[in-house]
Amino acid sequence: MMTDPIADMLTRIKNALMARKKTVIVPASKIKLEIARILKEEGYIEDYQYIDEKPQGKIEIVLKYDENKRPVIAGLKRVSKPGRRIYMGYRDLPKVLDGLGIAIVSTSQGIMTDYEARKRKIGGEVICEIW
Repeated sequence: MMTDPIADMLTRIKNALMARKKTVIVPASKIKLEIARILKEEGYIEDYQYIDEKPQGKIEIVLKYDENKRPVIAGLKRVSKPGRRIYMGYRDLPKVLDGLGIAIVSTSQGIMTDYEARKRKIGGEVICEIW
């Protein structure tokens, strides 16, 4: 039994990047699909695709590398964990590397980046930071 599926997703992405893999497959959930959507919108991954399988679907994530074959994602960090949830108001949301990275925040209006949450003036649970 896995206690933190989001940390598992981030670890699988990190390991696949270190191994220079083209794609990585993670078990699907709504929150993981939203995280993959944000990573694509922000340019950290090439693409993602939901694969419908029983009993649980999968997400295939196409990783992105620069022209020198270095990963676009330099680092991933899980902030809020099942044993210690981290909630912040919109004024307190972290600026990852002074705005060069993103924090993914779960708010009452859905999952979004720290920038968008600040713009909408809503806080929430800081899921992870990516740079």
